Order: sequence, then C-alpha cells, then structure tokens
Amino acid sequence: MSAAANTVWARALADELARCGVRDVVLAPGSRSTPLVLAFAADGRFRVRVHLDERSAAFFALGVGKASGRPAVVVTTSGTAAANLMPAVVEASMSEVPLLVLTADRPPRLRDADANQAIDQVRLYGPYPRAFFDLAVPTLEGPALRHLRGVACRAVAAATGAGPVHLNLPFDKPLEPVTDDPAAAAFAAEHPLAASGRPDGEPFVRVGPRKARAGDDEIAALAKAISGSPRTLVVAGPARGPDEVGPAALAVGSAVGCPVLADPLSGSRFAEAGDALVVGAYDLYLRDPEVRARLQPSLILRVGASPTSAPLQEYLMGLSGVRHVVVDGGGRWKDHGATATDYVRADNADTLLRLARSLEDHGVGTPDPRWSDLWSRAEAAARSTLSLSAGDEPHEGTVLTAAAAAVPSGGTLFVSSSMPVRDLDAFGAPREAPLRALANRGASGIDGVVSTAFGAASTAEGPVACVLGDVAFFHDQNGLLWAREEDARVVLVLIDNDGGGIFHMLPVREHEPHFTPYFATPHGLDLARTAELHGIPFDDVEVPDIGAELARALEVGRTRILRVRTERATNQRRHAEVAAAVTAKVKEALG
Repeated sequence: MSAAANTVWARALADELARCGVRDVVLAPGSRSTPLVLAFAADGRFRVRVHLDERSAAFFALGVGKASGRPAVVVTTSGTAAANLMPAVVEASMSEVPLLVLTADRPPRLRDADANQAIDQVRLYGPYPRAFFDLAVPTLEGPALRHLRGVACRAVAAATGAGPVHLNLPFDKPLEPVTDDPAAAAFAAEHPLAASGRPDGEPFVRVGPRKARAGDDEIAALAKAISGSPRTLVVAGPARGPDEVGPAALAVGSAVGCPVLADPLSGSRFAEAGDALVVGAYDLYLRDPEVRARLQPSLILRVGASPTSAPLQEYLMGLSGVRHVVVDGGGRWKDHGATATDYVRADNADTLLRLARSLEDHGVGTPDPRWSDLWSRAEAAARSTLSLSAGDEPHEGTVLTAAAAAVPSGGTLFVSSSMPVRDLDAFGAPREAPLRALANRGASGIDGVVSTAFGAASTAEGPVACVLGDVAFFHDQNGLLWAREEDARVVLVLIDNDGGGIFHMLPVREHEPHFTPYFATPHGLDLARTAELHGIPFDDVEVPDIGAELARALEVGRTRILRVRTERATNQRRHAEVAAAVTAKVKEALG
C-alpha cells in the first residue's frame, strides 16, 4: 500500500503545484525524496534541474524567484541535506523572495529513535518561512489527498510576493513508484477529485493575492502632506519587484518635481525617469556634515528596504523632526533607524502610482524652486568629478561604473554583497536604458552568489552579468556547475584582490599584525583553475578595458569569467581620494 500511496501522493502534489503556476523545480539527489523527484520528472509542465550541492540548488531556486517573482521549488532528501538550505531560506525571507522548500523526511515512527539520517526537521528553519506544513505520511484516503492539494495551493499563495514556505514530507518505504497498482486504480475511481484534481485544470482552491491596498483617505492625506511640503525628498530603497516599484517611485518624483535618491536595487536608478530628478552619487557626498546640513528636506517619502548606502542612512537618521513617511507592503518592518513618523502598510507600486495620479490631478502646492536645484547641482558636480577621475589610477568602483553602463537595455546586473553592491551604489551612474539590478541584500551574505545569478539568468529575458569578489566566488565554486544549463548564461566579472577587500574600508585595517591574517584573509589561490575544472572560458582583463570586454562577452551570449585583479590597500586609498574630491566639488557647487 505505501508504494502506491507514495506515488499517488507525490504526483498529486506536483500536479497541484503546476496548476498554481509553478514551473521551475530544482532537485538535489537523495533517496528519501525519490517519490517527489520522480513525480516532478514525470510531469511535463516543469523545468526540472539537478545539482549535486543542496546549497547551490536552493540559491538557484532563489534566483528564479528573485528575477521572475514566481516561486521555484527546491527538493532535498532528509537530514543535513535539508539543513543545507538554511542560508537560502534566510535570504528569501529577509528579501521577501518567493521560494518553495520541499524536504523529504522519515516517517514519525523513525524520528527521535536513532534511525539513520533522521533529524528533527519540524520547523527546521525557525521563524524564517512564511508558512510551514508538516504533512502526514501518504495514504490512499480521499480527504487526505484533498487536504494535500489544498496545502499546495496555500503554499504557493503564501510564498508569492512574501518569502519562503516549507513543506516537510515524510515517506515510508518502499520509495520507488508503482504503476498499474490495483489499489491506486480503485482509489482513483472512487475519489476522482482527490486523485486527479479539478476536471477543468484549475487549482484545487483559488487563493487570491494577499496585497494590502491603501484606502483613498490615506492616499488623499499623503498627497495633501506632500502638497504642503516645500522640500519633498523621495528615497527609493532596494525593492521587491523593482520593475514595478522603481517606475512608481519615479512617477511620484515626476509629479512633485522633487529629487529621487535612487538605490541601485530600487528599480529607479536605471530606468526612464520622466521629469524626475534621479540622484545616484549621494553616497559619496552625504558623508560630509556641511553637505548634509545644506540639504535639509521638509518631508521624506521612503519606499523599499533600508538603503544600501551607510552615509544615506546616517543622513536620514540625523533628520529628527522631519516628517518621514515609509510605504511598505511587505511582511517585515523596515525602519531600523527608528526615523519613520508615518508607516503606510500597503502595496508599494499601487500606493505610489495612485499617489502620483492624485498629485497630478490636484496639483502640488508651492515647492521651493531651489530644492531640486540644490540636488541637481550636487549631482552634476559629483558626476563631473567622477568622469574626470576615471582617467586616474583605476579602482574597483571603476569596474562597477563600467559594468552598469555595459549591460544592454533590458539586461540584468547581479552584484554580490560586500563591496560590489556598495560600489554600484556609489559609482553606478543613472541611465535611461532600463537595467535590472539584483543582489542578495536581504541578509547580505556572500554565500550562493554564483548560483543565484544563474537562477536569475534562467528566467531573465536579456543577458545577465554578475560582479562579485574572489571570496564570494570561492564560497560558491560549486555554483559553477550551473554553467551546464543551456538556458542560463552568465558573464561573471571577478574582482580578485586576494581576500576580503571590504575590511580595508573599516578602522580595523589599522590593527596589524592581526588584520591581514584574520580579516583580510589572503588565500593565494589562482581561481582560473576553478574555471578550468568546469570548462568555462576565463580571461584576465585590465580595469580600463572591463566595460568593452563585458559588452562583447554579453553579446556572444556564453558563460564566461572576466577576472580583474586589484590591490586592497590601493583600492581603499583611491576610494577615499575620489570621495574627498567629489565632496569638495559638491560643496563648491552648493556654495
């Protein structure tokens, strides 16, 4: 009976997930998950992939969700295999990216009984999943199968636009599928709805989207507040769904005629701006107290997660007494600096678009004409200084400037946490040609960067580039196995400074002899050997040439690694020099 029940159970779950729109399944090999693996493999509606490393499998699935907004499934066997998904689950939770985690388990009678490969998988990922289902051992019973189908629909709905969902599925032996089983045939005849689902091909239960919508009175009140503010500032932070939220933030900026401080992950930095003033170099000059004092808003409208830029965060935290409105429709509180005076809990894009229409329909009050001019002068001075400094001694920020310009319209730039995302924030110039910038900034780890980039590439319409450091590259070497996927092509720009370059930006760099071995951690590895192992073309490129080489590699459309060698101490010095030069010119421009 158990073999037939396992087969029917797993196929029903796969069927229901497909009916709910799931199309991507990532598998890691194992025995206890056999019923699930074979059910997904036999169902022609899925793109099924396999990876030897559970961690890389999970981050690939995360990348699919990050780029598409639809949950992908990752399947593992029991034991430590399931534990290896934890980093991706945490990132999915903190960045509110949809992800469906299916872990096979031993049946209850083998739990806490010294059975091999049996660990406690109940709520294994703690508070991070949006929902958890510890399902029953498969059985051929109508109510049980109908419940399973309902759970599948609930899981997809709970994950979509929200984060990870964990389904723990115990299977008893035998695990291999059976065909033409009389018990299964009799069950299907007696319980057609449970065995085959709804006859119209629809999900077993339609679960509507869980989007909170701001009331008309909230929109009107917010529009009134902005209309009465002479110096409104829009701050667009990293966004879930940047393709929708970014343009919506720009629409408010256009309606008000105010500056939009656009995080590179907001969807506002690299997009058609309309009449909005897009500000991108703020990280370099908001470090200065005099500049911050000159740029004092009367109202802040912030959307998305906390900005990447530490100077911007410090600037916002120093604006005590200024009305600070946060718009956020996610499931996490996004005000770690305790600066918000108003928190609108509603869908980001919908709220901003309705706000922009309200402002356009009813007009804006009397904004200070000098306000946008101040930011415009600051941004122009910063960009001019950066352009002039580009011919000087190159640094890692130059790499991100070039990468942000080289990816063609409609392409994707995936950047690692640590220095690449910070350099993209500081040095990535706004552009009208649409570019999607993504990163794992939910928990800001450097694990899984390679795999997440490949996952994003598998569902992205345009070419994908990934900029990462040597430590992040080393950390996810197994992710290079994804280069075998025909529909996932990534050009990786590897910034190799032989260690943790970000630590040179911190005061701890002055504490030798302990700094180098314990923080900078030089590894001395030739990472070209890793590319050779996977058969991936590998080229060394000079910093001034990286833009042209990246553009050519993206046009070819093959996975490739372009290594740029840099020196940590030189990079730290050049960052400080450029920031000082930018600040001086901005102060001069602001008078």
